[in-house]
Amino acid sequence: MAETKKLTKRDYFAQLKEIVKDNADLVAFIDHEVELLTRKNSSNGQTKTQKENEVVCEMLVNELAKIAKPVTITDLMATSEVVKGYVLENGNHLTNQKISALLKQLVESNKVVKVTDKKKSYFSVSE
Repeated sequence: MAETKKLTKRDYFAQLKEIVKDNADLVAFIDHEVELLTRKNSSNGQTKTQKENEVVCEMLVNELAKIAKPVTITDLMATSEVVKGYVLENGNHLTNQKISALLKQLVESNKVVKVTDKKKSYFSVSE
């Protein structure tokens, strides 16, 4: 059984534009609607938390680079004054769990390397 592709608003507007190509007012309206769709889709879709996490990730990479050796999250929190004193927008300090989640994202994006030794995870900046 062949699957049919679901048409998007943009597809429908293209079909309508073809039908009413002789009417300038309708073509202008359709072009305007397509422009609104484009503007809506191109907006930066990051939430406030995602923007904050981006800043924290950069800070974590910088701190790992300063340490210049593989460290655990606990060691990172203990040795780095920046990480220890970092305050999030909601007024809380960084937790072990939050750093772990952000480091996981950094590992997936190949900015940080994770090495596991006897069930202990060590993180360092990738080269």
